[in-house]
Amino acid sequence: MATSWLKHPLTLTGRMIELHPLEEDTLDALFEVARDRAMWRLTSVDYSDPAIFYPNFKAALHDRGLGKAYPFLVRLSGGGPVIGTTRLLDIHPQDRKVEIGVTWIASAYWSSGVNIECKLLLLEHCFEVLEVNRVQFRAKSDNGRSRRALEKIGAVFEGVMRKDKIEPSGHPRDTAFYSVLREEWPAVKAALVARLASR
Repeated sequence: MATSWLKHPLTLTGRMIELHPLEEDTLDALFEVARDRAMWRLTSVDYSDPAIFYPNFKAALHDRGLGKAYPFLVRLSGGGPVIGTTRLLDIHPQDRKVEIGVTWIASAYWSSGVNIECKLLLLEHCFEVLEVNRVQFRAKSDNGRSRRALEKIGAVFEGVMRKDKIEPSGHPRDTAFYSVLREEWPAVKAALVARLASR
């Protein structure tokens, strides 16, 4: 990577899942998960379309080489199958901040605790290894499912940026912004650990 702040290769291991670096030779396995078109009803991007999926994830691999993003595969623990992806992006070592995004999990694992553990692993690395001051999240403003998930992990709603992006359909999108700050992390971590333990 262009920066030594975020080391490569980076693997994060939890009880249910493991986060492994996305590689060119694992794109096809991830695309098999993305084929479920029902996953994309509320999102801005439909990754079930190979013409959208492959350029996006190849660009993410390129950005990793520049230190601008770090895409992961989400696998079931013990070297299990690929069930989704997540990404560190908008990486700013000089400002001690990063964004977690482009997170999607196969619908069979919704409400399973996988997303909670995914966020816990990433937030732990960001705050306790990278020592960031801020982790940012974004969601399409009318995507209630994503916004509720962010609120449940303890992210603080900061507002909506109107007409923030143009969707592939050509329509403007409003984006809701959330964050967790360094001083909020201990309480957020305790809540995430408790939620996982209750499952």
